[in-house]
Amino acid sequence: MIRVVLADDHAVVRRGLTGLLESTDDLEVVGVARDGSEAVDLVLEHRPDVAVMDLQMPVLDGVEATRAIVAAATGTEVLVLTSFSDHARIDAALGAGAVGYLLKDAEPEVLLDGIRAVARGESPLDPRAARRLLTRAAGSRETSAGAAPAGLSPREAEVLRLVVEGLLNKQIAQRLGITERTVKAHLTSAYQRIGVADRTQAALWAQRHDLGGRTP
Repeated sequence: MIRVVLADDHAVVRRGLTGLLESTDDLEVVGVARDGSEAVDLVLEHRPDVAVMDLQMPVLDGVEATRAIVAAATGTEVLVLTSFSDHARIDAALGAGAVGYLLKDAEPEVLLDGIRAVARGESPLDPRAARRLLTRAAGSRETSAGAAPAGLSPREAEVLRLVVEGLLNKQIAQRLGITERTVKAHLTSAYQRIGVADRTQAALWAQRHDLGGRTP
């Protein structure tokens, strides 16, 4: 069972998210917060696996709440769920320690799969948020299909491009016709080569090194 704290300042959203999660067999809502300060308190009290965090909230916004949760080292991972896809908010949230970034107009299954992905140690990024990260690089250009920056193999570079698109391991495996285990192996190797620890850092690294665009 994946234990979740929800944080959003709109009652309708809180009720909708609670109902959605409680309709599953593997997700349990252990706390619901109306603002960032309440979210921090609930995380410290319940130590959930995942905190689903809105960004724009009273008392303490989602970025500062995320920073406080990460600093508390409770083992809780933060998944941002917001209406905003501008690069400033994305940068702020990821910089504060959020491991995933989804938008509120996503399909319900995308959110549920995103929470599960975070609990597995993955970092789901909405494709639009990922594209915002990429477009910040002035004059960025797609790396040619055979290029492999930082010593990456062509397949590792290909997998990283799909991470930037926001695909999860299962989707990458389906796109490339390989197994999820092989995807994980390529990611582990790529992380070591470029010196990052997780999916979010890898996506940011790819943006800085112009490793973007769709694979063939």
